[in-house]
Amino acid sequence: MKPKGKATSFDIAHFAGVSQSTVSRALRNSPLVNEETRRRVWEVAKQLNYKVDKNASNLRTQQSSTLALLLFEDPTGDESQINPFFLNMLGSITRACAKQGYDLLVSFQSSSQDWRADYEDSHRADGIILLGYGDYMDYQSRLQQLLAQDTKFVCWGATVDGREDLTVSCDNYGGGKLAAEHLLQQNRSQYVFIGDASDHSPEFFARFKGFRDTLTAQGHSLSERQIANAISTEESGYHATRSLLANNIQFDALFAASDLIAIGALKALKEAGKDVPGDVAVVGFDNIAAASFISPALTTVQQNTTLAGQMLVNNLLNLIKGEAVTDTLLPPKLIVRRSA
Repeated sequence: MKPKGKATSFDIAHFAGVSQSTVSRALRNSPLVNEETRRRVWEVAKQLNYKVDKNASNLRTQQSSTLALLLFEDPTGDESQINPFFLNMLGSITRACAKQGYDLLVSFQSSSQDWRADYEDSHRADGIILLGYGDYMDYQSRLQQLLAQDTKFVCWGATVDGREDLTVSCDNYGGGKLAAEHLLQQNRSQYVFIGDASDHSPEFFARFKGFRDTLTAQGHSLSERQIANAISTEESGYHATRSLLANNIQFDALFAASDLIAIGALKALKEAGKDVPGDVAVVGFDNIAAASFISPALTTVQQNTTLAGQMLVNNLLNLIKGEAVTDTLLPPKLIVRRSA
């Protein structure tokens, strides 16, 4: 199996027993080519030492075969400025892009930058994935601008202007419900919530609503005094819990809107001499890696970052190709450990 001179896609087609157009689609990992044919084409290409000329392909299709992932600054306890939850998702997005034959351009952004001009307008990327973009009331107008410009983008989190096809998210309301049901099964009687229960943080707000509504249905109230505002950092969770304790709020069950908040809460409870879970049961949200290593190990609601990354990439590629986008609401899962 040795053609004269440099191997071409026509050579691959000849040896693989398929058309040249099928070879082109197979080398792009197109879903239009079945797995067996795609594997055979790639095997022949490897034997012929064929190298895909992405630049030539991009000139023909007017596409870059690149997606842009925009990460936004997050307050953290270290210099990374990246929420560890998004680090998990970054790995999944990278693998999903590679599987589809796309490169991933990762950029660290501030909320003041033009989210479109540097990427889609300059043809550096065919579409944009948005992760971790802060206060929803601050960036909502920016998302509407992207819609007006017909930018191909998807984001993780809250629904964009009623367009569910542009968003991949966890069932946050259902996750809050899971946390409440677990604590109710333990016969806890006094509950608190730590997080942002407002429109500024739709994901946290949905978790709060699921938690509150489930408690209310079982005859447990949740007053404003039992809600402590916090952003998703350990420091914020620590100070919010200290505030509850200082104001003599009695509670034996604590639901934190994120694992980072919950980890901060655990530190504050330990300093106050509270036993977890004896005096206070604690449930977080996200299931970041640290959740299983702290003491006591954290019971939490897991978001499936592997599936989330895959769906962000798949949905964006479907939008780029003008194809229908599948359901984007991912089910949460309760992970039970020692803290509750």
